[in-house]
Amino acid sequence: METFKEPLTKEEEEYWVEKASVGSKEAKDVLVERNLRLVAHIVKKYNQNDRDMEDLLSVGTIGLIKAINTFKNSKGNRLVTYASKCIDNEILMYLRYEKKKQRETSLYEPIGTDKEGNAISLLDVIESEQVDVVEMCDLDCKTKKLYEIFDKVLTKREQEIISKRYGLFGYKESTQRELAASMDISRSYVSRIEKKALEKLRKTFENDVAKIIKM
Repeated sequence: METFKEPLTKEEEEYWVEKASVGSKEAKDVLVERNLRLVAHIVKKYNQNDRDMEDLLSVGTIGLIKAINTFKNSKGNRLVTYASKCIDNEILMYLRYEKKKQRETSLYEPIGTDKEGNAISLLDVIESEQVDVVEMCDLDCKTKKLYEIFDKVLTKREQEIISKRYGLFGYKESTQRELAASMDISRSYVSRIEKKALEKLRKTFENDVAKIIKM
C-alpha cells in the first residue's frame, strides 16, 4: 500500500495555509501531499470489497483540494478539521450518486441497434408488448416529462428532427436519410443534431428526476 508523508504540525500547517491564501501553488501542493494520509484514513470507513479503493481516494482528494481552496484561518480553526468534513461530504455525495445510478434505469440506455447501426434506447421503444402495470406507469411518467421539457430545451430545428425521427406529435417516423433528403442537408448533419438534442433532453431529464428524488 502507498506510504503517505507525515501530517503537518500545527505550526507547519499555519505557515503553508498562510502562503496558500495568497495564491502559492507550492503551498497548496504541500498541503495536499501532507494531508493524503487523512484522506486514506477517512476512506477506510467507506471502503468495501466491492468498491474500488482508488476511486474513493480520488474522490476524497477532490474534497481535500476543495477544503484547501476554501479554508479560512481567521477563526483559528485547523485545516485538518475543516478538511475532514469536506472529504467526508465529497465521498458521501459520490456514494449517493453511485447508488442512484444503480437504482435508476435510464431511458437512454442502449438496448440494441437499428438498421442504420444507430443505438436504440428505451426512449425509442415507447410501445412494448407484455409490459407490466408498474413499468407502464413508470414509462408513461417519464414520457410525459420528456414532452414537458421538449420545447424548453430544444431549438426549432432540433424539435423538428427529433419529432420526425421518432414519430412524435403526429409525424411519421423517418430515417436519418429520409430526413436529410427532405431537409436538403447531409445525413451526418442530421445525426449530429439528433445526438446533440438527445443529450440535451437526457441531461435535463436526469436533473429533473434528481430534484424529485431529493424532495
